[in-house]
Amino acid sequence: MDHSITFKDIKKNNYSLIYHLIYQNEKLSKQEIANQLHLSLPTVTQNLVRLEKEMLIEKSGQFESSVGRRATAYAICPQARISIGVEILKKTVRILAVDLLGIAFKKEELSLCYSNVDSYYKELSHAVQTFITSLNVAEEQILGIGFAVQALTSIDGQKITYGKILNCTGLDIHVFSQYLNYPCMFVHDAKCAATTELWVGNNIGDAVYLSIGTHLGGAIILNDQIYMGKEGHSGTVEHMTINPNGSSCYCGKKGCMETYCSVSALLEEGETLDFFFQQLRYGTLSYVERWNCFLGNLAFSINNIHLVINREFILGGHLSPYLKNNDIETLHEKVYERTAFPGNEPFISISRSPENGVPIGAAIPFIQSFLNTI
Repeated sequence: MDHSITFKDIKKNNYSLIYHLIYQNEKLSKQEIANQLHLSLPTVTQNLVRLEKEMLIEKSGQFESSVGRRATAYAICPQARISIGVEILKKTVRILAVDLLGIAFKKEELSLCYSNVDSYYKELSHAVQTFITSLNVAEEQILGIGFAVQALTSIDGQKITYGKILNCTGLDIHVFSQYLNYPCMFVHDAKCAATTELWVGNNIGDAVYLSIGTHLGGAIILNDQIYMGKEGHSGTVEHMTINPNGSSCYCGKKGCMETYCSVSALLEEGETLDFFFQQLRYGTLSYVERWNCFLGNLAFSINNIHLVINREFILGGHLSPYLKNNDIETLHEKVYERTAFPGNEPFISISRSPENGVPIGAAIPFIQSFLNTI
């Protein structure tokens, strides 16, 4: 017997088990909890009273019963704690409030052009604080604020280590935390999108996530975790060279995957994805040709990555809502035409992340940390 396990540890474990069981189910009765966890009804009752007192769970109606009294249903209080996700883009900012289920229940979009000056950080911090105030919740309910950026960040999220798109390399989270009385951190936008994919997915395991937006981003998922690598830039396939004599990339090199497989590479100046895909689906020849060329470049890149990491690929970002199954079939065909190891099993799929997956993903790490403490 392990004498290091105390009665206090057992009580804490029961408390945790009961909360997480209710969390994983929409509603449960006291008897169902006791049966599934093999606990006595008095033990379950004691913990339910405590969880309810701490406003982590609530009574949520009653179950139907053909005989006897109807059992009370217990459910978690999704907004017992709230995390804030902020997506910073060149000309806009999205702010979301995300509950413990990872669901965004309030959002706001601001027209605010990024500038690496204190007045910008002060104005955005004020907007975030105003947004939080509008939620009418206690300060201690706010778990933290994740700032999604088009940049690589330190492992702890306290500094931007590579930010050429926004020209913010070296930026410290203090620019926001000095104005906001909550834990704050930076998160790479592609990693945010992949985090949301993991949240909504079911045992993804290992995969390569490609966020195809105005800019391209990538993330490596290993054992259902984002793999950051030694210096935090694992998965940045956007800077993989696919043509050393190609167009210049914002990183200063030539022919990066970014210059061939991002939305910026697909669209002409002033063009929108809505318009492009409208013309594509109509069968307009020039758009069909441009799309086939884009898919060819994407297939070239995916094949190279797939030869190194023989795992599933998930396509997300702004492009994903426009993709159809026949696009993915065409992409598979183009990969198999090029690869040394063609197969019949599809390995490329479209993201299942909801809209605003990036700011949601910026908020999720605080939710995960909180759930791990219970």
